[in-house]
Amino acid sequence: MLTSVQGVYRKGKIELTRKPKNISDETSVIVTFLDSGAVDLRKRGISKAQAKTLRAQLATFAEGWDSPEMSAYDNYDAALANCQ
Repeated sequence: MLTSVQGVYRKGKIELTRKPKNISDETSVIVTFLDSGAVDLRKRGISKAQAKTLRAQLATFAEGWDSPEMSAYDNYDAALANCQ
């Protein structure tokens, strides 16, 4: 099972944004450093106008995505395994 948790590398340590569930101490990890998070839309063939349209279309989903109930899907595979 894989579990992903976002974090920040600061002063030689990884600070997680939340404590992962069902993960014991001393569990092995692999850390992948990501770019700053900025996405170059032009490199992906998306213009400013297209990005604006996309943002407006997806905004209708934002409230649902950001609701506390959606956190149930953060570790979907683990939750599914507990139901079986």
